[in-house]
Amino acid sequence: MVTSQNKMDSQLRSVKIQFLIKIIRFIVGVLFIFSGLIKANDPLGLSYKMQEFFEVWHIHFLDNYTLPFSISMIVFEIAAGVAVLLAWQMKLFSWLLLALILFFTFLTGYAFLSGKIKDCGCFGNCIPLTAGQSFAKDIILLVLILILFINRRFLKAWIPNPYNLIIIFFAVVFSFSLQWYVLQFLPVVDCLPYNLGSSIPEKMKAPTGSLPDSSVISFQYAKNGKTIEFTADHFPSDFDESYHFIRRYDKLIRKGNAEPPIKDFVLQTASGNDTTLSLMSQGGNALFLFAKDLPQSNPAWNKEFAAIFSFVKMKNMTVYIVTASPDDIARYLASNNITEHVQVLTCDVTAIKTASRANPTLMLIKKGAIMGKWGYGDFENAIPIISALPEQ
Repeated sequence: MVTSQNKMDSQLRSVKIQFLIKIIRFIVGVLFIFSGLIKANDPLGLSYKMQEFFEVWHIHFLDNYTLPFSISMIVFEIAAGVAVLLAWQMKLFSWLLLALILFFTFLTGYAFLSGKIKDCGCFGNCIPLTAGQSFAKDIILLVLILILFINRRFLKAWIPNPYNLIIIFFAVVFSFSLQWYVLQFLPVVDCLPYNLGSSIPEKMKAPTGSLPDSSVISFQYAKNGKTIEFTADHFPSDFDESYHFIRRYDKLIRKGNAEPPIKDFVLQTASGNDTTLSLMSQGGNALFLFAKDLPQSNPAWNKEFAAIFSFVKMKNMTVYIVTASPDDIARYLASNNITEHVQVLTCDVTAIKTASRANPTLMLIKKGAIMGKWGYGDFENAIPIISALPEQ
């Protein structure tokens, strides 16, 4: 009787453990798919974040490969999440997941502990997490994946082959296709500050109710071989000529949150004049082509842009080409015999990369408000909207 009861208890514990492992498998799989889909909505954002890490680590030669790295990592993250949900090839994917989460934990841990990187882009711009929050998330995920790893021999696929392979194949195709689409047509969900309908001048201001950084004036002096530090309102009572000045600085005592969504957006003319406020306050419609750089030969979108430019001349509008590579733009304009109704402006490359997740991106702006926004693959759809604009 005792033996039978022990057997039943053991079976019950086994059922509970298996149920717990299924829950963990579901959580891990969904989180990886969710994280991958958010990144797939903006693969350039992840590649720029990789460049930020490479810059801190002084391995700049990898900068040109960050987009392929980004695309591949996103595809693998989604495929791995689907495989975990299906419990397919868990002896293989448990190793791959463990390696991936160890890598992610290292990155988020470095960002958090070093303080050199504010966030690691785990959920992109749509769900911004601090470095500390990202690190905590990855620690929890690491524990869950370790549980799956330890019990990997008990995880069996619940859908028979070849259906598992077919599902994984379509997951890979979908993740590649989504990234190909957004790289040409802009993110499906635009969580960046230059999204459609935004007012650029308003987003250049600190948020309402935000607090600036709080700091105090601090001094460092040397006395009797020791460094003594004090604030401007707490000078030592024995302060005299025996104190030797070292430095004065502003010491941060409370970090504020008065950082505007749009930073470093400064439009300069060829002569170096700042024309940002003037352009963002003008009443008429204007087209802004944000181009980080342009290819040597005429690009694939040249035909559509030529049609857009013909309406620009008819409407007596101006196209402002915002770039960090004016020489590339000069070659493009010369090769297309464009001399009128165009003004080239220079801007910080980081601001351009934030404003235009497709290179280039066309914006219709009126009084600083973004009325239309198209990636280069979508220029054709901009033509009827621009043709319907009133003459300036």
